[in-house]
Formats: sequence, C-alpha cells, structure tokens
Amino acid sequence: MTSFLDLEGKRALITSGTRGAGAATVGLFEQLGARVLTTARTKPSDMDDAKFVASDLTTAEGCAKVADEVRKRLGGVDVIVHMLGGSSAPAGGYQALDDLQWQKELDLNLMPAVRLDRELLPEMVTRGSGVVIHVTSIQRELPLPEATTAYAAAKAALSTYSKSLSKEVSPRGVRVVRVSPGWIETESSVDLAQRLADEHGVDVDEGKRMIMRSLGGVPIGRPSKPAEIANLVAFLASDLAGTITGTEYVIDGGTVPTS
Repeated sequence: MTSFLDLEGKRALITSGTRGAGAATVGLFEQLGARVLTTARTKPSDMDDAKFVASDLTTAEGCAKVADEVRKRLGGVDVIVHMLGGSSAPAGGYQALDDLQWQKELDLNLMPAVRLDRELLPEMVTRGSGVVIHVTSIQRELPLPEATTAYAAAKAALSTYSKSLSKEVSPRGVRVVRVSPGWIETESSVDLAQRLADEHGVDVDEGKRMIMRSLGGVPIGRPSKPAEIANLVAFLASDLAGTITGTEYVIDGGTVPTS
C-alpha cells in the first residue's frame, strides 16, 4: 500500500524538538522520510548528535549558529517548523510586566522565527520552493490577562509577521502557514494539572478540567496530544498541501468560539 503522506528526502529544521509537540514532530518527520535537524539549549541524552544543535535561539548569535549548521549538515532546507515558544512571565496582570519581561517574551516567541527566516528563506526563494510553518497559539485571540498578556501579544505578532511573509514569498514558490494550538497535553502541562490538583485536594483529572475551565472550556473534553499537532504540521509541510499558504490552522478542541 502506498503511504498517504510522504516527506521522503525533505530537509527539515524543527526548533524546540526535544520534548512535547516538537519531539513528536521530529519523530513523525523522520518516519515519513525527512532528514531532520533540531535544536534546543540542551541535548537530551538519548538524542543523536548528528541531528541536534545546542543553541539558545533567544539570541541573534544562537540563531546564526543554527542557520550555519543547517547549511553545513543539510546543504539548505526545504521545511522550517518554528515550534519554539513559551512564557516565563509572572502572574499579576499587566503591572507585573516590566520592560525586561516584555523583551523576554518577544525574544522567545517572535524573534527566533524572524531571524531564522531571514537567514534561510533567501535560498528557498532562489530555488522557488519551500515551506515555513510558524506555530502560534490560540492565546493570540484568547489571552489570559492574569499571566499571559506578553506571551499572547508576542504570538499575535508572530501571526501577523507570518501573514505578511506569506504575501511576500508565496508568489516566489515558498508557502508560509500558521498552526495555532490550544492546550496540548505535554509533560509540563500534566505537571501543572498535578500541582493544581495537589493545591485543591483533587485528582489530576480534575486538575486538567480546571485548566480547561480557565480557557473557557474545551468542547471536545480533552487537550490535544503532541502527536495530533505533529500530524497537522506534517500534512501542511507535505506536497499534499501544495496550494495552502498564508492561512492559520487552529487545533484546540473547539476552544476558540466563532462568531
């Protein structure tokens, strides 16, 4: 039987590919035949050195290092998946966010994509083919003001940047697509559910329901699995999605209401 989805021979850079949805995406791309390079600050003990670059992508130097390794090891890239993101901002609403906190959120959630695209897209444009996938977040539409204002604003900036980039490079053969996840059941999110459960004297399933309620509800009744995010990313990276560009795909179990 012929496989429905095939990434055979594609050269892919996937940032933040050592855990959660990033790790699931790396694994799926490899199963589908892609040559993958991934990056994070620290290499897991079980990861092959040949497919990993240790680098801090919140810095311009770290992004330049990864781009250089992409050129050396892969000879260029056909697919870039910008998985990196997160937040270290404290709770407390807008008054808890000083200039340093704002800069940290932008350096983590926006600037790595901007810098790596600037380094690697010119070769894609010259060749007339390639795919760039920016992983945004439903919080760009549904921010949680107590704790994620800066994160949500940075992801909104990433989404707007992505749309503008697609308008510029799609006519030259490079597709640019956004994937917008809701709550994903990663190791860290399960840890959060357990902490909430411990604080309130309930079980971990109730801790998960508390998180879902804080998001305004998840109609499907559960978070997305990392593999489900990877499935969507792989399809969008494949030739099957050859006319998909400039748009955003929400994968959130129905969390974002529609008007």
